[in-house]
Amino acid sequence: MSETTTSGATFRVGLIQMRSGRIPRANIDTAVKLIGEAKAAGASYVQTPEMTNIMEVRREALFGTITPEEEDPSLAALRETARSHRLWVHVGSLAVKVSPDKAVNRSILIAPDGEIAARYDKIHMFDVDLAGGESYRESRSYRPGDVAIAADLPWGRLGLTICYDLRFPALYRALAEAGASFLAIPSAFTRQTGEAHWHVLIRARAIENTCYVLAAAQGGRHENGRETFGHSLVVDPWGRVLAEGGAEPGVVMAEIALAEIAAARKRIPSLQHGRRFEVSAPAAEPAYLHAIGDRP
Repeated sequence: MSETTTSGATFRVGLIQMRSGRIPRANIDTAVKLIGEAKAAGASYVQTPEMTNIMEVRREALFGTITPEEEDPSLAALRETARSHRLWVHVGSLAVKVSPDKAVNRSILIAPDGEIAARYDKIHMFDVDLAGGESYRESRSYRPGDVAIAADLPWGRLGLTICYDLRFPALYRALAEAGASFLAIPSAFTRQTGEAHWHVLIRARAIENTCYVLAAAQGGRHENGRETFGHSLVVDPWGRVLAEGGAEPGVVMAEIALAEIAAARKRIPSLQHGRRFEVSAPAAEPAYLHAIGDRP
């Protein structure tokens, strides 16, 4: 368990790092147990990772297991957990069926009374072929969202995003300009891309928007053979890593100091200085560039 302590007005967050498998009930039992540990350690807000309920790449198995939101026992269990602990539970994401052949990758913020405070469907789909034979086609099974979502917590406004969204900074600037002080990035980053980019991208999103970033992650080798990076992170608005997980499941705790948001925005007031602009580009590449490129 990792943590940091800062003076002034604060609240405690708990990030739940998981290694979800193919059976939702087992995954949710693990999540509920770890949420209880975070509550016992003083958390007021707890976040689980992307795909809390299932990690499954086989379409037939996925659609034979997941359900519509209103029928989802995983969500019902997590709502009851929030209610029983009187705790903000941010379900990083669930695979939720929306048609016979499409799901959404949905983040759900649950208030301490068990009611759903906000929903966000992942906007950016991860479709890629990686070195070593790894291939992902998220859009084959999932329908992308098209609305950015921010929701109010007792301590400030939270911008909801998921995993691959991390690579699209305009989304985070829009959330910060809409008043977000905290950016949630629950994830299941692959080990390869995580080793290369996870820390630098998370810190960049915090720095450029002078926001706290809260990023619960999947970690380790899953039942389906996929390997995720782990390293759940809490990063402050100055880009400092306050708490970090490793590769194993567990709870990462941090103390969030609200004064740090205003302090960072006073030192670097970039949110006040943004300007809208147009991009001017040549209509076509000059012929001489093709000529140069064609030389042996």
